[in-house]
Amino acid sequence: MPKLKTHSGAKKRFNLTKTGKVKRAHAYKSHILNKKTTKRKRGLRQSTIADVTNESAIKRMIPYK
Repeated sequence: MPKLKTHSGAKKRFNLTKTGKVKRAHAYKSHILNKKTTKRKRGLRQSTIADVTNESAIKRMIPYK
């Protein structure tokens, strides 16, 4: 069986937890931050778990993580 290619964008954005869930960062944290409240920006710093419906697709993109 040949080696699989890892998706370059996905490997920078996703990690797997020990239990096999997909960890991701929140969106909307890169620019136009003036109009966003401090509370909102603080919440966006936290990592979160990707939705179960996208999990299998993401795992196919990062087979060796």
